[in-house]
Amino acid sequence: MGGEGGIGEAGEVEAVETLRGPVPRHVAIIMDGNRRWARARGVPEAQGHAAGVDAIRPIVERARHHGVAALSVFAFSRENWQRATTEVETLFSLLEAAISDYTPDLVRQGVRVRLLGRLQEVSGSTRTSIEEALHTTRDGTAMTLNVAFNYSARCEIVDAARQLVTDGVSADAIDEEAIAARLYTSDFPELDLLIRTGGERRVSNFLLWQAAYAELYFWDGFWPDFDTDAFDAALAEYARRSRRFGR
Repeated sequence: MGGEGGIGEAGEVEAVETLRGPVPRHVAIIMDGNRRWARARGVPEAQGHAAGVDAIRPIVERARHHGVAALSVFAFSRENWQRATTEVETLFSLLEAAISDYTPDLVRQGVRVRLLGRLQEVSGSTRTSIEEALHTTRDGTAMTLNVAFNYSARCEIVDAARQLVTDGVSADAIDEEAIAARLYTSDFPELDLLIRTGGERRVSNFLLWQAAYAELYFWDGFWPDFDTDAFDAALAEYARRSRRFGR
């Protein structure tokens, strides 16, 4: 299971020890395909979501190993509220359990957790778990793990526009730099590589501003099957590309 054509052609999987070339400073992943993974195996969709949560940990560790500065994962979009209540509750329960179980290991690795999204719209134990993880890992310096939760790229841009108004920025002073400084990712490196699993070829309202010059890598397999070899292949493909930024 690899990328298609010239977009995300995975090529041969390389071992971590032999990975060569420039490493992206900021990698983002749209973790797509949990439900289809479950359906293909004839198991409950909740089992697919659980497998998807389990798949995150080795990718975080591999990204840190390679020297990636920031890893952003799309965990829950604002559009996901439209799903069945039972599925949303399952997702929240899995997230809380994962945070509780994984936070001590993130501290050990020096990984700081940040949230991208409107946390103020989330209530109850899920919000408490997220806030505790943000606080507990705040001193991590090895890598930042950005969890996009209750996230929408369009809402992020709206929030940035509102902040411009709140800050009293005049119309003629608004430029790309002023907007970028008010995005959720204002203190992170520019997005270099955007990976999407599940075989779809779209960005689904994820990091729209940040992805303007990012390399796109599409992988046909479902997210629970995206392992460290697949991640290495994505980084190897990134290293082979020539980034010209319009020049």
